[in-house]
Order: sequence, then C-alpha cells, then structure tokens
Amino acid sequence: MRSVRMRILVTLLVLAVAGVGGWQLLPSQDSGGGTIDVGTTDTVTSLDPAGAYDAGSWALFSNVFQSLLTYVPGGAAPVPDAARSCSFAKDGLTTYICELRDDLTFAGGAKVTAEDVKYSFDRVKKINADVGPASLFSTLKSVDARNLTVTFHLSSPDATFPFKVATGAGSIVDHTRYPADGLRAGSRVDGTGPYELTAYVRGKKAQLTPNSRYRGAVSTGSRVELRYYPDPAALEKAWKAEDIQAATRQLPPAALAALDTSDPGRRVYEAEGSETRNLYFDTRPGSPLHDTDVRRALAWLVDREQLASSVYDGTVEPLYSLVPTGITGHTTSFFDSYPQRDTAKARKLLKSAGVTLPVKFTYGYGLGSGAAAAEARELKRQLEASGLFRVDVKGYEWTDFQKRWATGKLDAYAVGWVADYPDPDTFAGPLVGTDSTMNTGYSSKTVDGYIAGSRQLADRSRVADDFRKLQQVIAEDVPVVPLWQRKEYVVTGADIGGGQFLADGTGVFRLWKLDWI
Repeated sequence: MRSVRMRILVTLLVLAVAGVGGWQLLPSQDSGGGTIDVGTTDTVTSLDPAGAYDAGSWALFSNVFQSLLTYVPGGAAPVPDAARSCSFAKDGLTTYICELRDDLTFAGGAKVTAEDVKYSFDRVKKINADVGPASLFSTLKSVDARNLTVTFHLSSPDATFPFKVATGAGSIVDHTRYPADGLRAGSRVDGTGPYELTAYVRGKKAQLTPNSRYRGAVSTGSRVELRYYPDPAALEKAWKAEDIQAATRQLPPAALAALDTSDPGRRVYEAEGSETRNLYFDTRPGSPLHDTDVRRALAWLVDREQLASSVYDGTVEPLYSLVPTGITGHTTSFFDSYPQRDTAKARKLLKSAGVTLPVKFTYGYGLGSGAAAAEARELKRQLEASGLFRVDVKGYEWTDFQKRWATGKLDAYAVGWVADYPDPDTFAGPLVGTDSTMNTGYSSKTVDGYIAGSRQLADRSRVADDFRKLQQVIAEDVPVVPLWQRKEYVVTGADIGGGQFLADGTGVFRLWKLDWI
C-alpha cells in the first residue's frame, strides 16, 4: 500500500541548541544513565485503552502497550510490532490478516495469544466509552482468532484500517486483567510495550522502566519519568528550575517564540506538525447554533491571523481547512468561502435566519490546554465586537470538558487534534463523519460518502479529490471552523539525545528514543 508522505518528517533546527530567554542548564546530577524526566501539559484520561482517545493517554499507551503495528520515525506506513506480518486478503480491502509473534509476554507473566488480540478489539467496541476510541473501528464487523492468526472482517472496504490498528486504540491487553464490559479501575497496566509502568500518580507522574520482556519493532531505552503539569506556565517553571531534562506539549507561546538556537545549553527540535485546533458547534435542534446561517455568520467573524499573532506569538499558522498543510487533500476551503472578516455579511445571514440579536451561546475549553484561556477570550472579543453574538466562556477540567462535549452540553467548544495516523482520513471521519468523536450532531450523507469512497483506495495518493470535495461541503455547512496548525516542539538539555524522534505526527510518542549523551 502506498501511503501519504507527510511533511512531518523532521525539519530540525537541531543539534542547534535552543533556549527560552535567559534559561540556563547546568549538567544534570543524573547525567550518565539515570532517569530522564520529561515534562508535559498533556492529561491522561484513562490508563485503559478502551476508555481514552486523547493525545496524553495515547502518548503513554505508545510506551506501555503494544499494537500489532507501529510506525518507525519518519515512516508513513505502519510496520509489524506485536505482529510478524499483516496484510489484506487478496479478495480486496474487507479482510485483514495478522500473524502474531509467538514470544510476547504480559507484565504479569502471561503469554500473549491471538485471543488476547481479539478480546482487546472486541472490548473497545463493546464498551464504546463516551470518550473512548470505538469510533475508529466503525468499519470493523468482527474478529477471529485461531492459533497465532488474527483475522479482521470489515463491513466495507477500508484501506485505512492498518493505520487504525497501529494507534492506541489497537493496544493489546491481557484478557484476564481487563473486564470485557467495563473499564479497568486503578493504576495498574498489563501491557507488552517497551516500558513497564512501575508507578503512577494521576495528574502528577508516570514512572517508566524498560521492559526486559519486550519483543517487537523498537528497542527499549533509558528509565523515564513523565511529569504532568497543570498548565504551560507550570511546565516552563519546572524547565527553568531544571526539574526536568525535556519538555514537550506545551511550553507557553511566548517561550516557544523566544527559542534561541545559538544557546549551547540546550537542544530544540522543531518538526512540521499536523496538530490542529478547531472550533466545533452543536448543530442539533434546540442549540442556538443549529441554523446553518448562524454558523456561517460565525465563520465570517473569526480572524485567525489576529488569533495567531496576539495569543500564540506567531508559533501557530492560520488554518483554513480540516486537513492541515503538508497532508494529501489540504485545501483552503474556508478562505475561499470566508476570505476576510465581514460583519455586514454575518448580519445579513443572521437576518435571513430570523434569530434574535445578539445570538447567545456557551463556549467551553479545557483548562491547562496550552493557551486555551487566552484563545477563548480573543474569540469572544472578536465575535462580540460585531454586536451580533454574546458568548458565555467557561473553562473545565480536561476530563469534565471531554464528557461535556461528548454528551452535548456545550454549544461551542475548541479542541486541539493530533493526527492518529499519517493519513487525511484521521481529519475526516473522527471530526465530521456521522457519529463522529467530536459529537457535534452533524451528519451529511455527502460527507460520509466521500469518507467511505476514499477508504476504497489502497493507493492513498489518489484520495486528494475526495477530501477536497469533502472540505468544500464542510465550509458550506460549518459544523466546525478550523483555527490553526502548529509545529511540534521538543526542548531538551544538551546532554539528552533523541528528542527529534519523540513525536513526528504519526501518533507515536517514542520515549525509548531519549538517552543520555
């Protein structure tokens, strides 16, 4: 299968070393082989792969669980990990067959079987958690296990299915430790990844020890402690205090903008990334944003350039399509439809909709999510400056925020999206397909048709036309307004190598690549 070649393949300022302002880094006391402390503002929603579909949780899953397939650094097509081989059957794209390795062992000592793999996929679909990844397997009809062979039967052709198998949703769990009809409680993890989770404090830290039992596509690395910070300012403070040797996702925009590649005290790794952020709308009847003309009016009022410069200090790029720059199918559909802020056109649409002005609605965001609070204030300012809208802004703890949008309790909400896999499909089905993960209530037979049609093409370079057409429909229906796209930034001390491999847009977080120099 030919796969989309992403622009994410490392654009390094590296080995250049970078700093923020006057930051200085003294030689670490751990230099020479101790634990590498990595800081992030990401949140872990659940330690159970059936219960989480977010970047923070999947970053941890990449290290403590194993999927049948994975991605090597810079790779655009998945390669075998827990599997020895995987391929579609010759009869088309509806039967996918994997041969499992015979030397895999769970943390508890049990041997991994094909039945464990079947069980892992079946329970994701059966549990179907509100904030879980079941939607990724919408085309998965059933799974068979026999000896070391796992056979996936799909309800319709889906060339993207191998990509989804390689994600955190495809994490293999021990069927004796994880209940079939509910999420596992507690802080224990039984996986076969390159690390074992030896200690975990929710919202604080995850201690990872190399797993001597691991067999697969990668090598185990140094001991790592992931430290979770409530917001970018706290992460910056820890970095300045030398409490951590690496920082990623996300330092404050001002700190990123001030990175100095001439500072010999640190290394900065900058890669063209596929992380995007969108403003989603509840389109259901009864919502103040149900009417398409109301949502179009909103689209006429969003000033992305102002948002990028005033809130993000130029560390993000304005985005005018669901599919970001550098990925097959990228367009500028929202720029073509709404080229500049225009209050007069927004007012005309609202008059056509017959709504009372100003239109009042609630806007939610996740606390600690980068510059989300400042972004919310700026969007509120832009919309209310027109005199056409009145916005009630409120931030929520991340897990609460997820549940609120998943249960339709917010009129509008801004959410960042990190690619699950290197293919434009990850920016379509989960975001705007019927019963999408973002739960806007939006459904379009035309959009669903483009998604299904694109999945029938094994040659992924041929899907561009489907995604261009899909994005034009989205610009007309406006269940979502794209806001921005940003690069991946990783900063490490001068004595830490491998930061350039940590994240590259494939959804894999390679802590095992970090090492002392």
